[in-house]
Amino acid sequence: LAGPDLPARGGGDPGMSGQEEQDCGTRIRPMRLTDLAVVRAIDVLSFSLPWPESSYRFEVAENRNAIPLVVEDAQGEVIGMSVTWVILDEAHVATIALHPDHRRRGRGRRLRAHGLLAAWERGARLAYLEVRRSNLAAQAMYADFGFVVAGERPRYYQDNREDALLMTLEQIDPERLRAWLEPLKS
Repeated sequence: LAGPDLPARGGGDPGMSGQEEQDCGTRIRPMRLTDLAVVRAIDVLSFSLPWPESSYRFEVAENRNAIPLVVEDAQGEVIGMSVTWVILDEAHVATIALHPDHRRRGRGRRLRAHGLLAAWERGARLAYLEVRRSNLAAQAMYADFGFVVAGERPRYYQDNREDALLMTLEQIDPERLRAWLEPLKS
């Protein structure tokens, strides 16, 4: 998991056949150790309970079940990140975030589509995640992918004891994910 005792939020070899994916002036690629400072900064800007840098280091360097990805802008700056875990046939979206200056432009959707497709390539056939009950924007994005609310985790978040909604995607559809990406190719 994400280092010691960290809840997932939501995200080594990214499962994308070792290739970087590029579309519309952004590039999605595997997270590297050299990305960790900026990944951590994005996390701090995005969440009230950010992961420590050591957790990202673990995901990149040690966790063979992790798909750690970043998205870069046209200038090569990391502007977003995600971590997805693949456990047997399940993908768990552990965390995903974009820098606040780069949100609401479809980049998070591309990043999520790439992460789910990479998980499918590794054998995941369903996906799940936890999301704050108050995070309506994230819930809407996940609903667009076909996730549905399957339950709740009462008082899941340690900072304010907010409930998490458990959202599941019963079947990862690689063709649908590729269709999300195709119109965005340059």
